[in-house]
Amino acid sequence: MEFNLILNVISLVGLFGLCVVAWLGSEDRRLIPWNVIVWGIGLQLVIGLLVFVFGSEIVAGLSTLLNSVLDASEAGSRFLFGQALVPDPHVTPGPGPAGRWIVRAVGTPYVAIPGDKLNVNNLNLGYILAFRALPQVIFFSGLVALLYRLHIIQPIVKWFAIIFQKTMKISGAESLSGAANIFVGIESAIAVKPFLQNMTRSELCAILTSCFGSIASSVLALYAGLLRTEFPAITGHLVSASIMTIPACFVIAKLLVPETGEPETLGNVPEDPVEDSQTKLNPVDSLIVGALDGVKMAVGIAAVIIAILGLLALVNLLFGSLAGLAESQYTLVRLIGQLFQVVTIQNILGVLFLPLTFLTGVSLDWTELWQSSLIIGRRLFETSIPPYLTLAQLADQGVLSDRALLIVSYVLCGFTHFASYGIFIGGLASLIPERRSEVSALGFKALWGATLATLMTGAVAGIFYFGQQGALGL
Repeated sequence: MEFNLILNVISLVGLFGLCVVAWLGSEDRRLIPWNVIVWGIGLQLVIGLLVFVFGSEIVAGLSTLLNSVLDASEAGSRFLFGQALVPDPHVTPGPGPAGRWIVRAVGTPYVAIPGDKLNVNNLNLGYILAFRALPQVIFFSGLVALLYRLHIIQPIVKWFAIIFQKTMKISGAESLSGAANIFVGIESAIAVKPFLQNMTRSELCAILTSCFGSIASSVLALYAGLLRTEFPAITGHLVSASIMTIPACFVIAKLLVPETGEPETLGNVPEDPVEDSQTKLNPVDSLIVGALDGVKMAVGIAAVIIAILGLLALVNLLFGSLAGLAESQYTLVRLIGQLFQVVTIQNILGVLFLPLTFLTGVSLDWTELWQSSLIIGRRLFETSIPPYLTLAQLADQGVLSDRALLIVSYVLCGFTHFASYGIFIGGLASLIPERRSEVSALGFKALWGATLATLMTGAVAGIFYFGQQGALGL
């Protein structure tokens, strides 16, 4: 593998450059939260050092463990949909009688022998997403609910919250909410529900930014399932990305909306009230309720993808119609047509995200940089799922280097898309309806901040990538 020190330097400069971009959009550029910046970036670099330099074997081991859980999570969907759509990783290839399926390795398609009624080589990625990835959301949602009921997650959340609070000197409530975001989504706001009404504007922005910037464990499983064939250690890296992004979210949020008030929980981390609600259910009930919540999430993901991709296709169809004007005999009309021959929503977003993608140190090669920017830009409308699928395809085709695969996979690890806007803004506003207008006003600012935070996480991955094969688990 090739190693280019210049790219690592670009990633390092880009890490601070992204902070400057956030500062330019600050509500008060005179107030610079130096303590949060220094400790937030410091925590990111320490985590990056542990993951890429000293803890590569730990990440590989964590990926192996979680990949085994992913394989186990498919047992239910395999029972419902059968071997044809959900392959068994423990079945090895081999000849069989006509009409039977032959299984290859995990993540590869089935191959039908003569006499089969269905050639699964023709099954597209939609089948994989619907019958393999989305059921994992349901399983992991139930599993996390069960772990909460058994009080396994709460001590870990509290431990991270104390680290965030003691180092960055932020309030205990926003520290606890940010730490909870490593495992759950908007549910993290429930952990600090008693304090939401009196929170400062800066605290609310920090909580929203951490919601957008991190991912729930159930969706982490979905992303890992899409990419682990090309990136065997992706599961462990997504865990580290989810942790690493929280300090970045606090850094960016405090730059965008500096703290001007006196937080109620400054200096101490409150207890997580989620424990009280979970103890009302027995473990089996917690598993079932969590799985049912996962069903809602899976259906919501499918609905969003159908609606958003359909709308984007409709807009691009309009652009395609305008491209037909390139054959016009009129010069001005012909120029308009030629312009729209290259204009699509994806290309527009690719251009907008190009300088930000460059700051992560993805590549100096124009083609690779442009492809990476396209993938990252698409997330804004399409959610992270189609971009992750495209990332896997380009990596498999050799279009993207291992460095680009690593950095872009870190950047995509977040809820920084418009589809999540209604979920997080609506969810938080429902907890404090009296401050609904303020929450709504902070929404797009937090979405922008989380986007910068995920790019910072990608930059950290770029800083510590030295061409080592162990970084990708290859």
